[in-house]
This record gives sequence, C-alpha cells and structure tokens, in this order.
Amino acid sequence: MKSLITLLFLISINFQSYVATDVYICDSKGAKKYHYSKTCRGLSTCKHEIVKTSKSAAQNLGLTLCGWED
Repeated sequence: MKSLITLLFLISINFQSYVATDVYICDSKGAKKYHYSKTCRGLSTCKHEIVKTSKSAAQNLGLTLCGWED
C-alpha cells in the first residue's frame, strides 16, 4: 500500500509539470515555439527579449511546443 501511495504521488508531480500554464516565448516576429522552461535549449538562439506568458496566449499566436520539451 505504501508503494502505491508513493507511485501515485510521483505520477501527480509529473502530471503537474505537463499542465504548466505559464510558458516562455522569444519576443520576435519569427518565433514559432513556446517553452516550459526559461532555460530551454530552444531559447538559446533568441536575440530578443524572452517573455513569460500563458500557454493559451502562446497557442493563440500560433506557437507550438518546442521539440526539446516535447
């Protein structure tokens, strides 16, 4: 029973990381992706400001999830 509770706890922690509502985007006209982490490898080439926004706002801009975080 104790191992089942531990397993459920670990699953809930992982699930919460996938339900992130805040994401990061490169504030440029050519941006195509959003990122869960500000330190994502996909943002390393951003020459503009990195902006924190909601996932739904990023999706409304036509941005999709970065392949490094998929």
